[in-house]
Amino acid sequence: MHRVHHSAKPDETNSNFGFNLPWWDRLLGTYRDQPEDGHGSMTIGLDQFQDRPHQGLLWLLALPFTRRGSEHSPGG
Repeated sequence: MHRVHHSAKPDETNSNFGFNLPWWDRLLGTYRDQPEDGHGSMTIGLDQFQDRPHQGLLWLLALPFTRRGSEHSPGG
């Protein structure tokens, strides 16, 4: 269910926030049953991070400390 929240499509990203309390999404109207393209074809992640070199674990862990990552943080 929470996987839809990680979709590249903004309307799907703004849904299914609760991974351990899914009834919050149903109560607040943010629940989406299925992604538009289906789970098998859905693109996950932000468009600007889809390029292959930025898919490794070390890069993802370092991302919050980079200028590129700070542009997408809640305070950035």
